[in-house]
Amino acid sequence: MTQDTWSIGELAAGSGVPVKTLRYYSDSGLLPVAARSAGGHRRYGSDAWERIRLIRRLRALDTPIATITQVVTGESSLGELVAGELELVQERLTELRWREATLKSLDDCAGEERLRRLEILSRVQRLPQAHRTLTDHWHVELSGAMPKQRLDMMIAMLAPAPPQDPDPASALAYAELHVLISAPSFTRWTRDYDDEMGDGPAFYAEIDEAAALTAAALAQGLSPRAGDAVNAFASAHARARRESDTPAFRAYLHGLVSRSSGFDPRLERYWGLVGTATRGRVLNMTVAHRWLTDGLAMSIAGPAGPVAGVAGVAG
Repeated sequence: MTQDTWSIGELAAGSGVPVKTLRYYSDSGLLPVAARSAGGHRRYGSDAWERIRLIRRLRALDTPIATITQVVTGESSLGELVAGELELVQERLTELRWREATLKSLDDCAGEERLRRLEILSRVQRLPQAHRTLTDHWHVELSGAMPKQRLDMMIAMLAPAPPQDPDPASALAYAELHVLISAPSFTRWTRDYDDEMGDGPAFYAEIDEAAALTAAALAQGLSPRAGDAVNAFASAHARARRESDTPAFRAYLHGLVSRSSGFDPRLERYWGLVGTATRGRVLNMTVAHRWLTDGLAMSIAGPAGPVAGVAGVAG
C-alpha cells in the first residue's frame, strides 16, 4: 500500500532538514498538517515534500520566513516574491555603490578638504530622503502658476534622483546640491520675468520648443547665433506680452533676460553640479540661457553691428 502521510521524523530523514526546523515550519503554517495519529502526533501529506523543497530553495536565497509564508499560503505569487526581492537587492546595491563612491571621494584627498567633503557627503547618505529634500525645495521655489507638466519637467531636471552607479565626482556633486539649496540667499532663476507671463501654458510650450532647439545646437557644439531657437524664444515672450516681435522688442527682451537671475553664479554652480551628478544627461539651463541671450543679441545686429544697448554682448 502506498504511503499517503508521513511523520515529522520521516520528513526529516527523507529531506535532510532537521526535525527542529520542520517543527518551526509547521508551527509557522508553512507545513499544513494533513492528519493526526492515534497518539495525537502530526502527520503530513504528499504536498509537504514539495513545500519543503520550495522552502529550502527560497531560504538558500536568504528569503525571510515571513515572505516565504506569503508565497506558500497563496497570499502572493512566486513571481511577485522574486520581483520584490530583486527590488530590495537593487536598492541595497545602490546604497553600497553610493557608500563606495563616498569613501573613494574621501580617500582621494587629505586634511581640511577631507573634512569639508565629509560634512557635505554626510547630508545625503539616506538617499530617498535626500531626493525628497531636493524635490520639496523646488516645489516650493517654482512658480505656483506654472503648468503642472512644465512644473514636473523642471523638478525632474532640478531634483534628479541619486545616481544609481555613482563615481566619487557625481556623488560629491549630488551632495553639494543640498549645500546650495540650504543657503538662505539661494535664488530661483524665474523670479525676474517668468512670473509676469499671462498665458502660462502657451508661453511655456514655446519656451520648451526654444529649449529643445537650443539643446540640439549645444549638442552639436554650435556657437550662439540667430535662428530658430532664438526666434521661438523671442516669439514666446512677445506673444505673452501682446507685443510684436520687432528689433526694438528684442532689444528690450535682451536687456530683461541679461539682468535676470539666469546668470546668478549660484544657479550657474547648481546647474553645473546637476550636470556632474547626472553625467551630462540634464541640459545646463544657465548655459542654454546664455546661449539664447547671446543669440538674441546677434539677431538684433544689423549690417552696421548690434543695436545700441547690446553691443559687445554676443562677443
